[in-house]
Amino acid sequence: MTSVELLAPAKDLECGIAAINCGADAVYIGAPRFGAREAAGNSMSDIAALAAYAHKYWAKVYVTVNTLLHDDEIPEALRLITDLYDIGIDGLIIQDTGLLECDLPPLPIIASTQMHNNTPEKVEFLEKVGLHRVILARELSLDQIREIRKRTNIELEVFVHGALCVSYSGQCYLSYALGGRSGNRGQCAQPCRKPYDLADSQGNILARNKHLLSLKDLNLSEHLRELLEIGVSSFKIEGRLKDKTYVANVVAFYRDKLDRILADMGKKRSSSGTSVIDFTPDPQKTFNRGYTTYFLHGWSEPVGSIDTPKMVGEAVGKVTTIGKRDIKLDLITQIHRGDGICFFDRNGVLGGSVVNDVQGSVIILDKPDGIEKGLILYRNHDHEFLTSLAKSKAYRQVRVSFTLRESPDGLVLSAKDEDGNKAEFSYQCEKTTAEKPDQAVDNIKKQLSKTGGTHFTCSDVKIELSQAYFLPICVLNTLRRGVLESLEAVREQNRPKPIGKIEKNDFPYPEKQLTYLGNVLNHKAEEFYRRHGVTAIEPAAESGLDLTGRKVMTTRYCIKDELGMCPQDSDANKCAEPLFLIDCQDGHRLRLHFNCRECQMEVFLAPTTSAQVKKKVAQHSRRRI
Repeated sequence: MTSVELLAPAKDLECGIAAINCGADAVYIGAPRFGAREAAGNSMSDIAALAAYAHKYWAKVYVTVNTLLHDDEIPEALRLITDLYDIGIDGLIIQDTGLLECDLPPLPIIASTQMHNNTPEKVEFLEKVGLHRVILARELSLDQIREIRKRTNIELEVFVHGALCVSYSGQCYLSYALGGRSGNRGQCAQPCRKPYDLADSQGNILARNKHLLSLKDLNLSEHLRELLEIGVSSFKIEGRLKDKTYVANVVAFYRDKLDRILADMGKKRSSSGTSVIDFTPDPQKTFNRGYTTYFLHGWSEPVGSIDTPKMVGEAVGKVTTIGKRDIKLDLITQIHRGDGICFFDRNGVLGGSVVNDVQGSVIILDKPDGIEKGLILYRNHDHEFLTSLAKSKAYRQVRVSFTLRESPDGLVLSAKDEDGNKAEFSYQCEKTTAEKPDQAVDNIKKQLSKTGGTHFTCSDVKIELSQAYFLPICVLNTLRRGVLESLEAVREQNRPKPIGKIEKNDFPYPEKQLTYLGNVLNHKAEEFYRRHGVTAIEPAAESGLDLTGRKVMTTRYCIKDELGMCPQDSDANKCAEPLFLIDCQDGHRLRLHFNCRECQMEVFLAPTTSAQVKKKVAQHSRRRI
């Protein structure tokens, strides 16, 4: 591993540019179609513009075409991929193995986390068939990642920040089973964020109206060094549906963290340039459900966000007095006009209001309904911070040094950037001896240092002239513009451009049989797996399978552990299994199975008499994204 990458999400061109300006070494963005976030597709012109901008800093742009494809969609997907290659993207993120059976342009192919990359055997297989990088399952521990690294040489990408899916990615069929909207097709309806009751086999309610499948957000900012030491090369921030302020704040935060560690370890980042920001990043201030390290170090903490899937934020104080429209707080931290506050009422329901005014410890609220004495108030919208962040002007510059020499008929200005690229520009002109040598030299340095309007910043100017000359400003400007244009061309020529090549071999796949969990939706994917030794293949759920009674989710998160009911704890509350989740809004029932040997929870779709659900599934199954 020679360089390290901070990888940021790009909802759109604006978010992508913000990520690059704040220090991202690479961004990932959705293609016009076939992305795992259907609502985050982008035009080809915007993707091309983002690639051109990123490449100025040797940053990369990866594009997601990571949904399962029907047979009739593969030709269009291949045309799309060829067009993406032609506009200069740096890598393609895929889920459907049917694409690996096709003739792809020589793009580096990246295995989406939707491919369920969770074992050394699976990662080794993907390496053998020519993939460039694997995005690992979020559930893996440090030891599991270390084992994968020991047995493979492929690039490893790891999520370090953002929202968590409760199920192993690519192995969740709940949204499809309940309404035909498949996460593997970019249409997830997020039923995991809904409220559920938990009941035992006797009908006893063990937990009522809780978001029992909702998780906290991931934050591994204090564990970057550990991940670097075991060979992770790309650190990924989740959030292709997040806005510009979120992206800028989180990227700037991780850029600072990572740079300090890289400097200490003698490693380098994979792109060039230095970001200049006018705000202090703080990931607590932008959307989060509370943070967790998930299973990086095994079972070490509760990971659920079961009280609410919304942002609660930081505690600001306890209510001591209640007025008509004002309250008095025992303040923990200062609050300001325009802030959003929230609280859990006596029934555990999240409420909220906006701060209209602050007079010391007295807070005047827009809607104080539901607030009682003794409640803790939280700030989930820091108005001053977010307003400042929205107005911030981050930019990024590549360091360059100049050397001015004379030639027989004029002057030569050479430039060298921080990556070692060199260029020079010659200009024929008269050379007039300066009457004030020191002033002339100062003027030359001053003018050559003015790189405004470019993405370069001058770090040094050397004057190697036989004597001081008086040089007009227009001559110095011409020299500077000329050499920077030449340097830009050299940078583009020398920019690292990895090439991918899929190997059409017969290296054996780790499994001989695939159920619907193998996500084989088209004939090309079936051909791929049969060539690699798979003998029995069941079609993907999205082919129209009835999932009643079948597994619709596999997760390392365990509801019993979250609620203090793990049988490994001697004082755990006992319950009559099987347990059921009951949707508080629609009444759907999900049966839970606990695979304690593997420390996994499995969710099954219990039989339902709802004709409406079956109708929804049928309608969405026929739909094409």
